[in-house]
Amino acid sequence: MSGEGLGAALARGALRRRVNLAGFLLCAGLIAYAIYAQFDLHLDPCPLCIFQRIGIASLGVLFLLAALHHPRRWGAPVYAVLIALAALATVGVAGRQIYLQHLPAWEVPSCGAPLSVMLQYMPLTAVIRRVLTGSGECSVINWTFLGLAMSEWVVIWALALGTVGFVVNLRRLR
Repeated sequence: MSGEGLGAALARGALRRRVNLAGFLLCAGLIAYAIYAQFDLHLDPCPLCIFQRIGIASLGVLFLLAALHHPRRWGAPVYAVLIALAALATVGVAGRQIYLQHLPAWEVPSCGAPLSVMLQYMPLTAVIRRVLTGSGECSVINWTFLGLAMSEWVVIWALALGTVGFVVNLRRLR
């Protein structure tokens, strides 16, 4: 490999690490805002909101691991796929909430038990199934910014972060 080729590869590697670190910081900021909204704005998260937080936190952890590990060969595409999967799962959960938020009032499912109660008395698989079917509390829009509900912003951020993380980590250093 020539000196110019090596320099370009090192520059792309540094870019990958910076983008992964930026992805982690953005995810941390999104989680920090969700916590702020919960405790300072008194917006209690519904079960689907909590699952979206888990998705964004998972995405952030994957970005951080990719930045710290900084693989040179086969590891980067593995991170690319894992980041894409975490982003798509988060989009799926947020999409389910958006669907519930746009149902007519008579079609909204009834409210269920709080997530903490379900986790205490039900197996985890049953809790996940119940949460993903949604409940009445998940259909309430109690926060908007620029005309979009929080779940819609989660879709935007997860798609953007997942796309950038996938593309940057899929690129070869050679």
